[in-house]
Amino acid sequence: MAKTTLSPFPSVLRQLVALGERMRLARLRRKITAELFSERMGVSRETLRRLENGDPTIAMGTYMRAMRVLGLDGDIDGLARDDELGRKLQDLSLPQPQTRKRTTKSKQNNGPSKPT
Repeated sequence: MAKTTLSPFPSVLRQLVALGERMRLARLRRKITAELFSERMGVSRETLRRLENGDPTIAMGTYMRAMRVLGLDGDIDGLARDDELGRKLQDLSLPQPQTRKRTTKSKQNNGPSKPT
């Protein structure tokens, strides 16, 4: 049976290309050659090339190894840390507090009301 894969959304492809470019620039800033970088990551030069080009088939573990070699692995801890949408959805399913109906005070002791 042939393995089928879904094509990523165009916005995801753009994000992957941008991430690959940032990884390449981080490598160059550190003056690490592609050959040395791929060796330290334990991948082929072709895999590194695909990573830096934003290939969506590159495994997350490969990105993690690249970030570790670059000293950027702490940055991954910030991903999806604040799940604002998830918290809002969860809050919607919580029981809502009962609200009391406010009654207006009758105009007792004020005499007849005056037309305005």
